[in-house]
Amino acid sequence: MPSLHNPRARGAQGRRATGRGLRRRVAAGQRQRRDGGQISVLILGLFGIVLVLLLGGIDVTAAQIARTRLLDAADAAALDAADALDEPGAYGNGLASSVPVSNATVQDAAASNLATRPRPSGISSWTTALGTGTTDGQTAVVIVQGVADLPMAGGLLSSLGGSVTITVEARARAPLG
Repeated sequence: MPSLHNPRARGAQGRRATGRGLRRRVAAGQRQRRDGGQISVLILGLFGIVLVLLLGGIDVTAAQIARTRLLDAADAAALDAADALDEPGAYGNGLASSVPVSNATVQDAAASNLATRPRPSGISSWTTALGTGTTDGQTAVVIVQGVADLPMAGGLLSSLGGSVTITVEARARAPLG
């Protein structure tokens, strides 16, 4: 039986706790002890999900920046290739509304442009891809393929034998007159 001098044994108005109220308090205390620690597992799980999303977001952003840098290089190579005159075509067929180009002149000019250009950060390698050339004899089509370095998952991907390859396409034409 609880003591009358024990403040824990008294009710809200200072009365002595009855058996039923005391049992409820004891049961509530046991329930709290039994549920204790489950919130920490939930917080740990949510922290893991947030961490994966954060690291994934960093890698997606790095891949997008690498794509933009590859597109910049492809644009520069296409502009250079659009000025690469196909001399046999120009002398044999004459000049039309733009500088005549051939598959060979576009491929050579694009490869030369990429070779002399410093490779941007975030890209470990790049090359012109199949399809670089011309479709109509006047438009230079340059396809650049590069391997992006991902800051967070790059090591894991390379240990698994994979990488992130990005392919971009640029077109340019050099009009005459």
